[in-house]
Amino acid sequence: MDAPDNSIRFDVPAVVRKWPSLNNARRADTTPYLVIEGTLDECIREFMAKPASTRHLYEIRTEPQPPWVTDTLSAEHVAELARLREFL
Repeated sequence: MDAPDNSIRFDVPAVVRKWPSLNNARRADTTPYLVIEGTLDECIREFMAKPASTRHLYEIRTEPQPPWVTDTLSAEHVAELARLREFL
């Protein structure tokens, strides 16, 4: 029996979206808008270039790659993927 493929493809399509905010908090009455469209790698780089204090306003959407990548990635998840990417 073969082991599952746990590699992450950073070349898959992805988008960075930003939630409109008020006083650095997401506005619940809105939807996020497109910031950049590219590969998962490009989107992670764009995301990590944002100030840490505003990253909670952003998310990355991409195709799921179980068990490591979900369809919508939170700030904490993106930071972990960025660290993992450095080791690959």
